[in-house]
Amino acid sequence: MSGALIGGESAAMQQALQRSSLVPSGFVVESAYYQGNKAIIAVRASGSVGLCPSCGTVSGRVHSRYRRYVNDLPLSGRIVQLLVIARRFRCDAVLCGRQIFTERFAEGVLAPSARRTARLDSIVHHLGLALGGRPAAGFAKRLMLPVSKDTLLRVVRRRSRPPSDPLRVIGIDDWAWRRNHRYASIVCNLERRRIVTLLPDREPATAQAWLAAHPTIAIVARASMRDVDSFQLKEKSDHGQSPRRTCCRR
Repeated sequence: MSGALIGGESAAMQQALQRSSLVPSGFVVESAYYQGNKAIIAVRASGSVGLCPSCGTVSGRVHSRYRRYVNDLPLSGRIVQLLVIARRFRCDAVLCGRQIFTERFAEGVLAPSARRTARLDSIVHHLGLALGGRPAAGFAKRLMLPVSKDTLLRVVRRRSRPPSDPLRVIGIDDWAWRRNHRYASIVCNLERRRIVTLLPDREPATAQAWLAAHPTIAIVARASMRDVDSFQLKEKSDHGQSPRRTCCRR
């Protein structure tokens, strides 16, 4: 009796694996096949209409279709490429200057003209932040994520948006464009725990110029005592007032 109950509960907990669960939401899987070391999954949008990006008019008139290759998360040790069968719609709005537009996908799924899905782009961004350029590219290759060191750095720079509120407490530390070869400085908002910007080098003059353009900063945290005195003396001589409060982590 107990064995039958356990077996019934296990059957109830099991769910059929749907092909649509392997791809981002909003897509319907048309077909899937292997091509060398890649898994190609042909998908299309689940919706039947498109929204004009210029005027917001809903249109169901399909002008044409085109194919778009997009990289996605790996599957079973293979690189995954989504073959997106996208549509072009006609905009029926009389006053809209855009007669034909390509369909847009949901926010957080696939950006216009993107070559990676949003979930893969997020992983690429975190790899670039954690490891830098070349080390992150080598680690991404082991994870079956086709991305170059230049792409990793571009994603980090693109996502380093300036905060809307004034900066008050920041941290400045070294950051490697290429480890043991080229270093820069990374500036973080310590209140929001977010990256503010990447400075092109580690020179005190570069940091001073950036700080001069942000007078709302009150506290600067450094990873070491290097250049802390020069920070304070330069500010005092330039502005004739007490310098920003600078602290360091030994």
